[in-house]
Amino acid sequence: MEYKDIQRIAKETISYIKTAIKPNMNLLDIRRLCEKKMLSLGADSFWYWDVGAFVFSGDETTVSVSGREYTTSDRLIGYNDIITIDLSPQNNHIWGDYARTIIVENGEVVDSIDKIQNNEWRNGLLMEERLHQELRDFVTPQTTFEELYLHINDFIIDKGFVNLDFMGNLGHSIVKHKDERVYIERGNHLLLSSVDYFTFEPHISVPNSKYGYKKENIYHFSNEKLFEL
Repeated sequence: MEYKDIQRIAKETISYIKTAIKPNMNLLDIRRLCEKKMLSLGADSFWYWDVGAFVFSGDETTVSVSGREYTTSDRLIGYNDIITIDLSPQNNHIWGDYARTIIVENGEVVDSIDKIQNNEWRNGLLMEERLHQELRDFVTPQTTFEELYLHINDFIIDKGFVNLDFMGNLGHSIVKHKDERVYIERGNHLLLSSVDYFTFEPHISVPNSKYGYKKENIYHFSNEKLFEL
């Protein structure tokens, strides 16, 4: 299995769970459904502390925590709610890494950002789209991890948002063992193009809000150009 195949498993799992999420559904059930789906699609395990799906809702969406300390809350999805799901499937030490924030309004998943009625939630997801576009506009094979870190964090602040990540970083390299990751962080002078793949996963909010947003993709360079995996 190649990286694009395991990442496709994560993408298909998010598409699947969007059809399954309903009000009064327990977060533990969402986690179990996601993990069962990834295994059925070809994952053999989960690389991040053996947790396949990190699931948060409501005011938990601002929480940033290591997988070592994560526990899934026994809470129910509301009629109007915000949910973040972060997936980490693997097969034979080939990783996928994919996260999305999902909006439920009037009891239904809203699958188009433009149709989200809650202004704060809509603006948060639109900002995530802008950040991923800014990544594509900014980076070249000569960009370092630190340069991307400084540029995107300045961009986040300039647009009136804050970075919620508990380590302050914005992503990491994709490797075979989690302890070998290098991060989009201050002081990392390696070139982005020196690794085969890296994640970009800004976790953001507006100051003093109880809601957070996350969108994670894996990116790589090919023939001097940046591509999403």
